[in-house]
Amino acid sequence: MITAINPPRFLIIQTAFIGDVILATAMLEQLHEAHPNAILDILVRKGNEGLLANHPFLNEVLIWNKKQSKYQDLWRLLTIIRARHYKAVLNLQRYGTTGLLTILSGAEKTIGYNKNPFSRFFTHQVEHRFEPGVHEIDRNAGLLRALGMAGGFARRPKIYPSSEDYKTVRDYQRQPYVCFAPMSVWFTKQYPSERWVELIQALPENITIYLLGASTDALACDAIKSMAGPRDVLNLAGTLSLLQSAALQQGAVMNYVNDSAPLHLCSAMNAPTTAIFCSTVPEFGFGPLADVSRVVQTPELLDCRPCNLHGHKACPLGHFRCAWGIHVDELVQLDV
Repeated sequence: MITAINPPRFLIIQTAFIGDVILATAMLEQLHEAHPNAILDILVRKGNEGLLANHPFLNEVLIWNKKQSKYQDLWRLLTIIRARHYKAVLNLQRYGTTGLLTILSGAEKTIGYNKNPFSRFFTHQVEHRFEPGVHEIDRNAGLLRALGMAGGFARRPKIYPSSEDYKTVRDYQRQPYVCFAPMSVWFTKQYPSERWVELIQALPENITIYLLGASTDALACDAIKSMAGPRDVLNLAGTLSLLQSAALQQGAVMNYVNDSAPLHLCSAMNAPTTAIFCSTVPEFGFGPLADVSRVVQTPELLDCRPCNLHGHKACPLGHFRCAWGIHVDELVQLDV
């Protein structure tokens, strides 16, 4: 409960993908620790708000309908934001639309990355760079220094499945299980389906396997299940919400994930993680953060890797050696 007479009010802007929103929750933890009486709001794109249900530190989730009425809805949000009189707006995005929203917000402090095209008008600019050993969590925490927060930040995001979410997945947890999240928006981030099938067949027979993903992943997961033959595999893609999937991952013997949103769900739940990096590399700052976690990637030194920050719809060179070079025997161990 907020008891301060005039508690400070902060807005975090993160309107990118699901994984980015998950990682941004670390900043909510950090701000709450430093300012326990503060009012914390966050702005996300429509479709990602469900991740933040039940969050104990959040006052409000503002939603940007980015696909259907991008600029009209931005004006609606600006009206709301200006009326809030924020102490600070912290913009985690590097795109012009949110930069414009930030400088017009009327906030006492406007803080964001120097790569945003409107950053020259922010009260505080923070350098954005990729460097080994610096996770996205650390990059985002750099924005907090403009508020006089001097470090020692928590390094893990956190989300909060409800008791109903845990109840929904309870029946799936009556035997040892592993979770697979085999799909990604980007093809070159996906470990090949044939290799997922090999991994299923290599795991001990007493382990149940759950395939997780969005409804758009259901057909691809069905194909993997079919190719795997007579194994105890259940396709839950499109069946569970993100928070329910996170609750299930939390109790798994292991979670096998690509460099994609399910990896960050594992980090937020401190769930055991084997993160498979194909065309991208953990040095970009998006590796696993769970206590029990490891990264698996091809041992071959490829001049073409990494080929892109986000991945591609197809391997630009046609060989996809960054993925095919990862062998199942490197993944199958469960005692990491």
